[in-house]
Amino acid sequence: MITILSKIFIKNQNEMSKSSLRQAYGSLCSIFGICLNILLFLGKYFAGTVSGSIAITADAFNNLSDAGSSVITLAGLKLADKKPDPGHPFGHGRLEYLSGLAVSVIIIVVGVELFKSSVDKIINPQDVDRSIAAIIILVASILVKGYMFFYNRRIGAKIDSAGMRATAIDSIGDCVATLVVLASAIMSFFTDIHIDGYCGILVAVFIIYAGFKSAKETISPLLGMPPEKEFVEQIEQTVMSFDKIKGIHDLIVHDYGPGRVMVSLHAEVDGKEDIYELHDIIDNAEKRLENELGCLALIHMDPIEADNETTNKMKEEVLAAVQEINSEITIHDFRMVPGKSHTNLIFDIVVPYSVKESDSAVKEMVSDKISEKFENCFAVINVDRPFVSV
Repeated sequence: MITILSKIFIKNQNEMSKSSLRQAYGSLCSIFGICLNILLFLGKYFAGTVSGSIAITADAFNNLSDAGSSVITLAGLKLADKKPDPGHPFGHGRLEYLSGLAVSVIIIVVGVELFKSSVDKIINPQDVDRSIAAIIILVASILVKGYMFFYNRRIGAKIDSAGMRATAIDSIGDCVATLVVLASAIMSFFTDIHIDGYCGILVAVFIIYAGFKSAKETISPLLGMPPEKEFVEQIEQTVMSFDKIKGIHDLIVHDYGPGRVMVSLHAEVDGKEDIYELHDIIDNAEKRLENELGCLALIHMDPIEADNETTNKMKEEVLAAVQEINSEITIHDFRMVPGKSHTNLIFDIVVPYSVKESDSAVKEMVSDKISEKFENCFAVINVDRPFVSV
């Protein structure tokens, strides 16, 4: 259905920009979701009223909240697509994460209210009228919600939408919740056993869990999460494809919302090469990152002594000594400054978050190790923590 609707309402897709195509698909799916959820609400509310089932009625309001969630997702897509302005030079992309978080909060609130109503149903049980129409409506709801899960997940991945991914999680949660309600309705139809309230509690717990899981997925990018490993590898491969770039470090990826990524890194180059040629290479590397990965790139040029055998050998020995402390620690920006009484070994160390000691404690351990391994050498160390997962 979405494929058919997209062909009808989204014309000339091949000629549209990525941002425009993303906006069009997001709007179409959100409006379609609103219509489906309103229809499900009306059907379940009717079934719940006729049968007197608290579980069916609560499930109906769950669908009504889903319609409201789709409205929020649609608003988030519209606001996130706003162009940068003086007050928000990196755009408004993170508003989409906020809309996803709002959807998650609504899911949790609905779950809590359903839990309270179900407990009341257990304390004050009431007969549930047998209704074949209610069972048919519940089966149809499961099929519709299953379809909504698949199209929200597929389009959410296609346009990289946190709000739509949250809606997909909610849809599969609704399928399971309605399955529980269906089981309760079938049992009530064939027996006199009252499990309506207990089924409502199971549905509520599942909905609350889905809400928290969805919230976690939208809060993480707001707080600042590391980029995907594949994206980091693509950055490294792109930059290192230039022969005169010897290595990279201090890679940072700033995420300002889908399609709004800024990358900064340090690129090591031979300090004896022509500075103008190196500058041109760095410019080309930035442009390639923008064209191939769709990110704004800023590369700092770090000159090194690429052909100094003494320095290179000492760097390898220092790295081996440092990794005796922890094999995951790496070093970069290594320099040797000889003096009359001692030699300064100047370098940065990258300490993974798995190392629980403080930066000052790690720095002291490395300094002691250098003094132990290398006579008349003094370590001048800067401690970094990684901004990307490796």
